[in-house]
Amino acid sequence: MKSYTKYLTFNTKRRRELIHITREVEDAVRESGIREGLAFVSAMHITAAVFVNDNEPGLHQDIWEWLEELAPYRSDYRHHRTGEDNGDAHLKSLLIHNQTLLPITDGRLDLGPWQRVFYAEFDGQRRKRLVIKILGE
Repeated sequence: MKSYTKYLTFNTKRRRELIHITREVEDAVRESGIREGLAFVSAMHITAAVFVNDNEPGLHQDIWEWLEELAPYRSDYRHHRTGEDNGDAHLKSLLIHNQTLLPITDGRLDLGPWQRVFYAEFDGQRRKRLVIKILGE
């Protein structure tokens, strides 16, 4: 079995930001030379997430509103007693998850017709990384 690793770095302009990364994952698959296997895509920070969904702005807004409803930004999280102010970002990451596993078939990402890959940042404005690990033959 072969493996290939690629890192992406983000430095978002806003604290919360959604970045469409399908093309970057597709590029990594192509660079890997792997024809059949899996692409594991993982945020390397506990206040970010990686997910697969539709690239539709209305849905993106719905997702942000849903997350804010479930884990609102507020000042009274116990985590903030450590000097941090990102308790909501940790909870949002748990809701969406920090990683996803994608199939590779015939040398290409094998996504459904509307599926796209996204990196969601919940505590940005600083350097963050993501790892793409590709395994297969």
